[in-house]
Amino acid sequence: MEDILYTVPEVAKLIKTNPAYVYELIKAGLLPRLKLGSMKIRKKTLIEFLEKYEGYDLTDPFNVKKIDQEEGGVTS
Repeated sequence: MEDILYTVPEVAKLIKTNPAYVYELIKAGLLPRLKLGSMKIRKKTLIEFLEKYEGYDLTDPFNVKKIDQEEGGVTS
């Protein structure tokens, strides 16, 4: 059976970051989650998040910026 729910550490591993950063994405309201004992993220939700924020700088989840594609920089 295919996994449809991921734990925060699993999401962190999938997006090659750390669990603390995933919690920041959740706290900023960028990554929806549900709580079933511990926080879980649906596979569909993670895919939608990645598609929605492609082309954005999420270094600071509370200050999301679009990446300028031509120059490789960040725009306000």
